Formats: sequence, C-alpha cells, structure tokens
Amino acid sequence: MQQIFNYSNKLINAVNPGFKRYLFQKINWSSRLIEILGARGVGKTTLMLQKAKLLNAEIPNQAVYISMDDKLMFTNSIVDLAEELEKYGVKYLFLDEVHKYPPKQKGYDWSAEIKNSYDRFPGLKIIYSGSSVLKIYKGHGDLSRRKSSYRLTGLSFREYLELNGRGAYNKYTLNDLMERHQEISGAITREIKIIPQFKEYLRSGYFPFYHEDPDSYYDKLNSILNVIIETDIPAVSDISFETSFKLKKLLAVIASTVPYVPNLLNLRKELFVADQRTLLKYLDYLEKAEVVSTLTQEAKGNMILHKPDKIYLGNTNLIYSLNMTGEEAGTIRETFFNSQLIVAHQLRLPQNGDFLVDDKFTFEIGGKNKKSKQIKDTPHAFLVQDDIENGIFNRIPLWLFGFLY
Repeated sequence: MQQIFNYSNKLINAVNPGFKRYLFQKINWSSRLIEILGARGVGKTTLMLQKAKLLNAEIPNQAVYISMDDKLMFTNSIVDLAEELEKYGVKYLFLDEVHKYPPKQKGYDWSAEIKNSYDRFPGLKIIYSGSSVLKIYKGHGDLSRRKSSYRLTGLSFREYLELNGRGAYNKYTLNDLMERHQEISGAITREIKIIPQFKEYLRSGYFPFYHEDPDSYYDKLNSILNVIIETDIPAVSDISFETSFKLKKLLAVIASTVPYVPNLLNLRKELFVADQRTLLKYLDYLEKAEVVSTLTQEAKGNMILHKPDKIYLGNTNLIYSLNMTGEEAGTIRETFFNSQLIVAHQLRLPQNGDFLVDDKFTFEIGGKNKKSKQIKDTPHAFLVQDDIENGIFNRIPLWLFGFLY
C-alpha cells in the first residue's frame, strides 16, 4: 500500500496547479461517482491531478491517483484497491484511463468493479477518466444511474490565450455573441492583436501539450491517431486488425478532402466494405473518438447509423497534421466553427448557409469579403467572417466563437 501512496503523491505533487481547464469549475466534485471522458491529449490527467492536489492540501492523503495501465494494476483489482484505501482513510480515488484496465476475470471488467466499489464503500468518492471512445462501450456494470458524466474537449481559443500568457478573458454564451459581439470583440481587441494569435491557435492550439515539444507536435498528433485506431477503439469494441487498417484508410480519404461530402458507395468500394451499415459503424467509431465530426440535415437524435451529409475532422490542428495536399481556408474556418459549437450546441446542415444551430440560428462562414446573399432572406441568420477584428450588425468575427467555453 505504501507503494501506491508513493506513486500517487509523486504525480500529484508534480502537477502545475495554475491554469485550469473550463471543465474544472463545472464538475460537481461532491458527487460520489464522476466520469470524465475526452479525446487523447486534451488534459484529463492534469485536471484530475490538480483536483487531487487541492484535496491533499486540505487533508493529506485523502486523495489517491492511479493510472489503470500502471504495473501496480496488473495484480491489484479496483475493488481490492478501493477496500484497502478506504481503511487508510482515503476519501477520493482517481482512476485514470479505465479502458486500459486489465480485467482480473472474464465477464468482470472495470465498469463492474467500479459499480461494486461504489455500492460497497459509500464513504469513497470515485472519479474516473477514459477515452471518448468509451461512448461506444457496453460494460458489464451499469453505471448510468450512478455516475455524473462530463466531457473534456480540446482548448478553446479563449483558453489557449490564457494558457500562453496572452490574457485571461471571460467566456460568453452564443446569445451574448449574437447580441453583443461588437461590444465584446471591441473590449478584447483593445488589449491584444487577435488575428495573429487566432492563426497560431488554428495551427497548433487545440491540444495543451504543444509546448512540450513544438517541433514534433504534428508527429505526436499522428501517433495519437494511430493509438486511438489501433488500441483505444479495439479495447472497447470487437474489431479486428483488418478493420483497424480500414479505419486508417477511411480517415486518410476523409482528410484528403475535408469537409468531405461522402459518397458511401464509392467509399465502400475503396475500403472493400460489403454493406453500408458496416461503413457507417466505422464512421461512428471515428466520431465517438472525436477524430471526425459529421453533419446531417436531419437531427441525429439517438440514431447511430445515420448517413452524414458532411464530414469534418475533429479540430483544425488535425487538418495541418493530416492534409498532405495543403490546407484550404474555407475548410479550416468551418472546422473551427464546428469544433467550438458542438461542445454545447446541436448542429445541423441547413438549406441555406453552412450551419443550423439549435434548430433556429443559421450561420454562413467565410472570409472578410464574404457577402451575405446566401442567407439574405433567412430568419435569424448571421455571417461569420474570418480575418476581421470586429463585426457589425449580423456580421460576427470568426475568432470570437472561440470564447464560448
């Protein structure tokens, strides 16, 4: 047990408690079971360690952190660990990357163990993190009625500015931007030259680890994509090596022409996929992993196997990382808008314009010379323009949508 405390305290004490992600304040830390999902590299581990550090500053050793792929978990079960730690007075157990947990017996996975720990040790709060691909996972333990679930996305443009010491700014609602964008953008642009910062963010600002090694940032992004396809998705679904290869090829096809307007018949032929249902399942895997994002004219609802009308990459950094044919400005603009809005809003493809948000507001995305003729007669319509600092009337600067979270 001393080994676990030493391991935990070493990592907790090393974390920088300064900059905290937007989700830190949104989580109800008093809940007994908390789930934090998100794509690889967005900062889930750091967020958990920061909270554990604050807790241990109040009462030493009341919080313990452990990663589920650590060698300590090769022989220890989650239930046994929870039981022993509770005896030592631990009140908070942070379990990182639960999808990597090695099950100790067939039919008894991490979700079943967490359920049993939750039921057996009411004085112990359990906070666990996992890849966003856990959305497709059907575990042996039903945690849906017990857990409070949260999703951590990549950095917003607002967070990127704060993390890089360029200023701390408020976040705004979509209604704020539509109603007060001139006032808000004016206050920000009086303090900072915003356009150069925005261009940097689009290239390399979505993931917090950029400054660890800027020269190898895109190599690391490509490595993360490989791990997602080769390890994370197979860990929570029954797919073969051949299917992993097809997922890579599918991603390569999408990345070559995003936003991708899919021809499912041609895609099936290129990937040697027998039926449309299987192909849509592959797309769903990539979307759950936040590698791609799909847009349809109809509301998705709970439908998994929907035919998308457009496919975007999950964020603009992936465009620069994957696109070997050069980056197209319109694609980057739409991908950014999509990545910022899907955090808290429903998006669909409208009859006119590029995005229909929450079934009411239409947005057309373009450069500074873009005209609004496509949405001229559309109610509740806005023109979102790149390369402008401030807007007027229904013309809103694109960068400002990076202040939504």
